[in-house]
Amino acid sequence: MAKFSKLVQNVQLPKMIKVKQCFDRPILEDIPSALRKELSRDAILSSIKPGMTVGITGGSRGVANIALIIREIVSLCKERGAHPFIFPAMGSHGGATAEGQTIVLKNLGITEEFCGCPIRATMETKQIGFTAEGHVVQIDKYAAEADGYIAVNRIKPHTAFHGTYESGLMKMLAIGVGKQRGADVMHKTGFKYMHKDVPMFGKAIIENSNLLFGVGTIENAFDETCFIGALTPREIISEEPKLLLQAKDLMGSLLFHEIDVLIVDEIGKNISGDGADPNISGQFITPYATGGIKSQRRVALSLTKETHGNAAGFGAFDAITKRLYNQVDLEETYPNAITNTLLHTVKIPIIMDNDRDAIAIALKACNEIDYDSPRVIRIRNTAHIEDIYISEALLGEAKANPQITIESEPIDFAFDDSGNLF
Repeated sequence: MAKFSKLVQNVQLPKMIKVKQCFDRPILEDIPSALRKELSRDAILSSIKPGMTVGITGGSRGVANIALIIREIVSLCKERGAHPFIFPAMGSHGGATAEGQTIVLKNLGITEEFCGCPIRATMETKQIGFTAEGHVVQIDKYAAEADGYIAVNRIKPHTAFHGTYESGLMKMLAIGVGKQRGADVMHKTGFKYMHKDVPMFGKAIIENSNLLFGVGTIENAFDETCFIGALTPREIISEEPKLLLQAKDLMGSLLFHEIDVLIVDEIGKNISGDGADPNISGQFITPYATGGIKSQRRVALSLTKETHGNAAGFGAFDAITKRLYNQVDLEETYPNAITNTLLHTVKIPIIMDNDRDAIAIALKACNEIDYDSPRVIRIRNTAHIEDIYISEALLGEAKANPQITIESEPIDFAFDDSGNLF
């Protein structure tokens, strides 16, 4: 045990209560049928011609049903006599290497065997033109050389800026298809201008490349696909802002106003580009976006297996465990921060021996709170916030909210002999 751990041994942890947060839950029950209906539109279907080589983007996010969606697009291309392939479109993720990005796809279920076509991975790009402000525009080499390509992505609020376009098809074009070089150019001016730069670069790519169409999805508060649409290049420009507003309306939240400590069991790139979505956690990595719950301190206990050591965003937490620290792979973590210029997002927080000490130090470091009855929330991750734990101090607020159901009596944190939560 670290010598300084004795400083938190007398910190009393509150009893916790399991509650269920209720959100609207529209869902697409039959993804292939819904997608096929969208792809059958003449403006979409006619863009795929016999003999064409067609690239399909593979992103790095944990998008619901992404492998299934890509497989259906591959199948349609083959039926039309085209020759589809998948190419990683994820900026600097996967350690900014072709091999690393292929592994990211594999861990999302996007494989040659499942999807039925080759994966062509490279970090090479080709210049295709310039933006309206004269910036060089580059896209993936294989996409540029293909007869056409298709952009696929989830549409949702971004974690570091707000604008007409945030995370979605326009960003997939501007940063994903642009690979590390394109992402680097995009981030040079910083997130202050991202609301302007994403559509500027995206529109330049639409105008100067062989984009056939885009497939965008929206997810409900339970991380489930509830909308899927195929958009022509021009429709991406006109319709994506409307879909972003729908996505914002459907997004879940922590239904409390202000707390002392937020405990997050796991963070990872498959959950959010920032490890934990600031739209939920409230801890934004730039001043150009706001929202989420307000808390004094935040604790992260581990990394997801799917993030493969990429701890991007862990610098936004106040305390982590030694377990999480030992899971960090700096070769995976640093390239993203170097590219997006937000080096503070990968600064190392205070490291505690175990879960119990990490939670205790966060409570001890709070100011002007009721230490006998602290306001604490514990969640699995920011993608799953239906079932959460709250401290007794939040019980009254929970009972007054018709969207919250109380599911247990107050119980103590359950730690094993090592001080980690069961």
